[in-house]
Amino acid sequence: MRKLVSSFFISLDGVVEAPDKWHFPYVNEEMGASVGESIGATDGLLLGRRNYEEWAAFWPNQDPSSDPFVSIMNDMPKYVASTTLTAVDWQNSTLLEGDLADAVNELKAQPGKSIGMSGSATLVRSLLEQGLVDELRLLVHPLVVGRGAKLFPDGSPPVSLELADSKTFSTGVLDLTYVPVAA
Repeated sequence: MRKLVSSFFISLDGVVEAPDKWHFPYVNEEMGASVGESIGATDGLLLGRRNYEEWAAFWPNQDPSSDPFVSIMNDMPKYVASTTLTAVDWQNSTLLEGDLADAVNELKAQPGKSIGMSGSATLVRSLLEQGLVDELRLLVHPLVVGRGAKLFPDGSPPVSLELADSKTFSTGVLDLTYVPVAA
């Protein structure tokens, strides 16, 4: 059975919005290796609508010769969870239809590597509540952003997690992997 692994760049105050505005000063070889390892363990991406629309507007327009990550993003199978989209046109994208939990369970039952999620905080919260996320990987940056969408805003239902792995990078970023605690 494949795992669903959700990954976020996150600040100390829980902000996950617009990491392009605050994340890059903390990127180094350690983080690159960690992110690369995570991508290497993945052969599909699950995206929410907003994340899909942002990435579909960006990645297909990038030059693969300038960055090997461009080909990875464009070539990898992408599964889009949306109740408002009627079609997806980014290469290798599939719109999930019907009950989301059933669709995710079907994807997890297929052979292959892990299914990755990056971003799509609303979707991750929903899937965590339903017990469908197998790992939550947080790269916690040592800064307070002060504003922006949080992974778990006030009023989020409780979700019990257990720390499965941790590393500290020389930049002060914590690489934390959590797994849900069985109810």
